[in-house]
Amino acid sequence: MDTAPYYIQSLRLQPHPEGGYFAETYRSAEEIGQDALPGRFGGARSFGTAIYFLLEHHNISALHRIQSDEIWHFYAGGALEIFMITPTGELTVVRLGRNPEKGEVFQAVVPAGCWFGSAPAAGVDFSLVGCTVAPGFDFADFEMADRDKLVAEFPAHREVIDRLSYLPGTHQTKRSYS
Repeated sequence: MDTAPYYIQSLRLQPHPEGGYFAETYRSAEEIGQDALPGRFGGARSFGTAIYFLLEHHNISALHRIQSDEIWHFYAGGALEIFMITPTGELTVVRLGRNPEKGEVFQAVVPAGCWFGSAPAAGVDFSLVGCTVAPGFDFADFEMADRDKLVAEFPAHREVIDRLSYLPGTHQTKRSYS
């Protein structure tokens, strides 16, 4: 029962635009008015939102950024690596998982405005995690990375950017050289 297809079916997960599968599990009925939010938000937002998120060994969560902090929680499967690039260009990798002795943590925070993406660690079949966002997630705050622009801005992180970004108009990460 501890398989990706089991969780995809039992949790009714759907394909996510950045890769993998998800299901929204919570969206606050109350909102924070735009006038009470920082200027980077273009309207009112829910107090908070939460999702299940699953990546199989062949999936990535493509590099993207949002305007809110995002807290990641580990649930099942194997370790998930979360790659974060700060606005100043610092790269951090956090291993979300159940083995603290291997440097894994049960929760991790991605600060607002960081580019981030994730992938199951080497040898992992799948990772099931949760993501909690406050103020709540809204696709108006979502920006998918443009590979070429991100490499130009952070050339030292080209390998991570190539691994965790899609070629324009595709869900392919690798260029074909024929």
